[in-house]
Amino acid sequence: MKNLTTRKMIDRTLACLMILGCFGLSAAAQALKVGTAEADITPPNGFPMAGYYHERLAEGVIDPLKAKAIVFSGNGQRAAMVAMDLCGVTTDLADQIRQAAAKTGIKYENIVVSATHSHTSPDYYKTLHGYLGREKGDAGRIAYVEKLIGNAVAAIEKADKEAVEAKLAAGFVLQETPVAFNRRFVMKDGTVQTWQSLRSPNVLKSAGPIDPEIGLMTVKNADGKMLGVVSNFALHLDTVGGTKWSGDYPYFIEKAVRQAHGEGCVSIFGTGCCGDINHSNPDGSPRNKTDLIGGSLGQTIVGGLEKLPELKNPRLVVKNTMVKLPLQECGEKEVAESLAILEALDSGQKVEFLKQVWAHKMLMIDQLRHKMPLASAAAKKPFLRTAKLAGVGDALPVEVTTIAVGDDVAIVCLPGEVFVNLGLAIKQNSPYKTTLIVELSNSVETIYIPTRAAHAGGSYEVTNSTVKPGSGEMLVEAALGLLRQSRTEQVAR
Repeated sequence: MKNLTTRKMIDRTLACLMILGCFGLSAAAQALKVGTAEADITPPNGFPMAGYYHERLAEGVIDPLKAKAIVFSGNGQRAAMVAMDLCGVTTDLADQIRQAAAKTGIKYENIVVSATHSHTSPDYYKTLHGYLGREKGDAGRIAYVEKLIGNAVAAIEKADKEAVEAKLAAGFVLQETPVAFNRRFVMKDGTVQTWQSLRSPNVLKSAGPIDPEIGLMTVKNADGKMLGVVSNFALHLDTVGGTKWSGDYPYFIEKAVRQAHGEGCVSIFGTGCCGDINHSNPDGSPRNKTDLIGGSLGQTIVGGLEKLPELKNPRLVVKNTMVKLPLQECGEKEVAESLAILEALDSGQKVEFLKQVWAHKMLMIDQLRHKMPLASAAAKKPFLRTAKLAGVGDALPVEVTTIAVGDDVAIVCLPGEVFVNLGLAIKQNSPYKTTLIVELSNSVETIYIPTRAAHAGGSYEVTNSTVKPGSGEMLVEAALGLLRQSRTEQVAR
């Protein structure tokens, strides 16, 4: 009897150990794995440069352009984000990269391709459009487009392949040295204007805030080696100028991070909501230079990394949704006026800058709204061309993606150039302590995305938006909905 009782106790003990072993295997299988990698995407000299309304051909390199990837894997889900030193990521480019990278097994919709918004990066739009249409073109430029797609995919593949069980930490630090300023101003006559000075007798006040937070996330391996640093700040990348390739101020952030943590550490910068934020100090002081901006941000970032709280319960939850943003109207009258404006400009006439912007924007909306663009017979083509979204109709389908990697941190990926107040609204209402918001993700065809209030004020950013008032608020609602869904799932587990 005693032997039987002992046998039962042993059997029960073994059963418990087996169950615990299964839980242990399950926990190990669910451990969050993270990988980081980068690849060069610097174009050749002579390739067109993006960022302005006239052609510039590159004459050299200040610093190399890169595609930097981070891949997350856990809880039966996988997600990838690749930040590229580009002025914008068209839906066409994102689609090509996502299709190819999905061969890793990461779902297409869980792959985010974002642009840092460097204005000293390639204007690939025309070449890519021709490449997708199998049109004959400059062989060198076509080869670069293939490199652009291929190397972004290679960065994702490498990050996925080299993913390891990681220790994550996240939080934010405040950028105390002033490097970012709201560039819209309320004038004494009641109008709103961009790029003014507070010293002007006609300026009443700034039209909006800034976001001084630098969002941060670190990735370390089991030995404590820093594999990657993700940083996120709301400031336009247009601080270099000229005709040489440069990743702008994030390059100096990378230098600071690598000086502190080694050359193998990948510095991934995601541009925050900065549609109305730039580096020009409105009090009339000289503009900060790129190295000062990037060096100051880099110093703040490096100083804050070791103070970040470690994520105690890293669990991956990826959510995405499609939002249909209403496009502005564009008919025969608007197209005719746009063509006349651009023809006058080509003939050497002086044309008001905002009229030029409006004309280019209208041709963009024309190709989006109409299966057969009204301007198709004209020689003028939109500077921003699209194949995948051509003729989509009266609403532009864009994606919002959230990547939650723990109880306290989430990344929100939005399309277009988003106004700072919209980003602040997401942060302030997010159920996560740290929310990193990366704009210009998977689509640039919205161009700017102002607030409703900004639409009422007008000026440059509103003139250069393809979507109707309220579109920005739609993105805020979508992002918060996904974040709350993610949080609910995490709490339930």
